[in-house]
Order: sequence, then C-alpha cells, then structure tokens
Amino acid sequence: MTSTSRVPTPEGRAAQPDHLGHVIFITAAAAMGGFLFGYDSSVINGAVEAVRDRFDVGSEALAQVIAAALIGCAIGAATAGRIADRIGRIRVMQIAAVLFTISAVGSALPFALWDLAMWRVLGGVAIGMASVIGPAYIAEVSPPAYRGRLASFQQAAIVIGIAVSQLVNWGILNAAGGDQRGKILGLEAWQLMLGVMVIPAILYGLLSFAIPESPRFLISAGRTEQARKVLREIEGQKVDLDVRVDEITHAMRSEHKSTFRDLLGSKGFLPIVWIGIGLSVFQQAVGINVIFYYSSSLWQSVGIDPSSSFFYSFTTSIINIIGTVVAMLFVDKIGRKPLALIGSAGMAVSLGVAAWAFSFKAGQGDDITLPDTQGTVALVAAHSFVLFFALSWGVVVWVLLGEMFPNRIRAAALGVAAAAQWIANWLITVSFPTLSDWNLSGAYVMYTIFALLSIPFILKWVPETKGKALEEMG
Repeated sequence: MTSTSRVPTPEGRAAQPDHLGHVIFITAAAAMGGFLFGYDSSVINGAVEAVRDRFDVGSEALAQVIAAALIGCAIGAATAGRIADRIGRIRVMQIAAVLFTISAVGSALPFALWDLAMWRVLGGVAIGMASVIGPAYIAEVSPPAYRGRLASFQQAAIVIGIAVSQLVNWGILNAAGGDQRGKILGLEAWQLMLGVMVIPAILYGLLSFAIPESPRFLISAGRTEQARKVLREIEGQKVDLDVRVDEITHAMRSEHKSTFRDLLGSKGFLPIVWIGIGLSVFQQAVGINVIFYYSSSLWQSVGIDPSSSFFYSFTTSIINIIGTVVAMLFVDKIGRKPLALIGSAGMAVSLGVAAWAFSFKAGQGDDITLPDTQGTVALVAAHSFVLFFALSWGVVVWVLLGEMFPNRIRAAALGVAAAAQWIANWLITVSFPTLSDWNLSGAYVMYTIFALLSIPFILKWVPETKGKALEEMG
C-alpha cells in the first residue's frame, strides 16, 4: 500500500470542511486500531507472574510466550498493505478486529502454554495490521489542512490504549483481592485481564461499518462515483471533485514503487537506510518495552506487592501519555535532533540511576527486598526514563523515518526500518527475563550503554529534517 502523495492543491482548499466533526469521528474510529495496538501490546504485563505460576515455566519459556506476539506483528505489518490494496482499507480493519477478538477469547481460555502463545501470535498479526492500516487510512481521508493534527490521533490512541490496559489490570487485580490467580466470574484474574480486550475489539469492528472507504482505494478500484461522494463528505461542499479525483489519479500513476533493490549500495544498504535501521534499533535497545511488558513482574521481583506493582505500571503509562503530548507540541518547534538528544541524555541518567538502585536487591525466592531509599529511587528513575523516552524517541523516530528518506525509496526503506524495529523489540523482550534472573542491575547497565551510544549516533549521522520539504531529502 502506498502513502498519499503531497501534491499542489487549489487556492482555498485549506478552508475548514463543512463536516469537520464527522471527519474527526472517522479518524477516531480508525484510530481504535491504534488503541488496540497499545492495549494488546501491554495487557500481558498483568499476566506474566500468573502465567509463570499456572504453567510452571522458567524465564526462557515465559519470555517466548510474551514475545510471541511480536512474530505476529511482523507478519501483520508485512502483509497489511498488499491486502488493503486488494480488498480495501475497511476490510483490513474488519479482519484485524476479528483477529483481536479471537485472540482475546483464546488468550483468556488457554489449556496449555503453547496455545496461549498461538493466541498471542494471532493478536500480534492484528497489531501489525492495525499499525499499518490506521495511519495510512487516516492520511487518505484527512482534509489536507488538518492531516498533521488528525494523523496524531493514531499515536495518541496507542499510548491511551497502553494506559487503559494497565488501569483495567489494576482494577481486576484489586477485585480479585490482590491475587493474580484469584477467581472472578469463574476465571482467574489474569485470564479476565486478557479477555477484557474483546470489548474494544468488537467496538472497533462495529465502528469500521460506520466509516467510509478510502477515496484513494475507491479510485484505484474504478469506483470513482463512490470516491466522489466520500471526498464530498470529508472535504466539504466547496471542493472541486473533478480536480481532486484528477489529483489522486495522477499521484497514483506517477508514484515510484520502491523495491528492496533500490535500497542497496556499495556497503549493503545505502547509508541513509543504515541510519534508519540504527534509529529503530536504538529506540528498542534502551529497553522501553521492558517497562510495558514486564513492569509488574519487575516491581514484584524487587519486593513490591502485586497491587502496588500494578498501580505503578498504570502511573508509568500516564507519564507515557504526558511525554507523548510534550513531544507532539515541541517536535516542530525545536527540531528532531535536539529533542532526541534531550531524550537520550535523560534516558541515560534515568537508566543509570535505576541500575544503581537495583544493585541493592537482596534475598532469594519469595523473600526479596529493596531498601526503602533505593526502592523509591528506582520508581522515580523508571518514571523519569519513560517520560524522557516518550517526549523524544517515542515520537521523533517515527517522524524522522517518515521524512528523511528520498521519495524514490521511502516506502521500501520504511519497511526495512520497521522490520528492524520489530526484530530489536523481540530480542529485548525475549532476553529480559533471563537477564533479570542473572543480574537485574546488569540488564539496566546494558540499556544505559545503549542510551549513551545513541548520543554520538544522533550527532554524527542523523539528519535534521525540520522545515524541509520531502522532495529535498536526497
């Protein structure tokens, strides 16, 4: 699937559309996929220790189940575009909604560890699809004057989804008396945590029937009259439909379909592609998803009770939302590189302090403690780390990846960079439980080193794209 081209628009098109409220509804409905992306990615946080206990598994097997969704994410992301070009954007949303629903039910009712992993993979496919189809659809239905602001709905929905999943997990745990395996409605608490996702999944599916197909897809499928109706609906009465249809048709015909071969240079990939891969790897190598996948387990591993650990997982999610809003406000004002550098420095200090605090971990088995001072420091450092990540790398990397590649290779280069991100995410996710068992403080020293290394990487290799047209990226 290709992204909407930036083409000149007639004078006056920037006027507010007649039905902006309806356009916002359409965008919000599509962004429900982003909400489920965030929700499904992090809801497993509340089930980690219960799954370990229920199926009596070690850290390595547990890590494979937690990370299994990422395999599905890669599959879903790789296939969503082509499927959407064949059957439409709305149909892909509906497929993702069905997969989210099946995954939620299956994950709540597993009979063995392997089938829990299978349902996680299925949910991952839905996440991958939602991660591609949401931004593409929103870009294609947004009036030009509002595209940037409406595109931010997807990222906002993701971080809200993460926060809501942690709030729901905390509520369910308290209803079960603080026991992750306590019974509620005939299910263990952790099963209910995973199963509740069926509610937003069904809502996403229902909303997909209430929004129009992308005019770009309709034109590509020869359904021009339907495309004209949708364009009228989303861009208002003043738009010249003949001009808009001609613009979209011309853009689709003139687009260069970039391929993997276009990315190759004398040293494997072109230098700019290596920079994109580096950004993706550093974004994950600082260990951000350890917080979102394992934070409840992490806090319990240093002596904090389950109810408090679930609450801290929720508060870090709120900090994540705040940081994301800060990034959205400042990324165009101070630039991509300065924001990334601020984030790297803040993350390095926060991670280093956390590593120091975790080095005071004492005891074994169920009798593990962290001194009060170091426990407080670890909590503050973890929240500080999430804040610095969210206000910088969490948003800046996606902005840079969308802007820094030349037009002729943008689509293919984005695909490679996104694949690198899923792989790095999987490696960090699957390795953390074993690293934690070996030396929790050592794991955080490793993440600190990656945060420090990201600083010279930004200074030397990453281009500043603030204020530059996409056509200037050579």
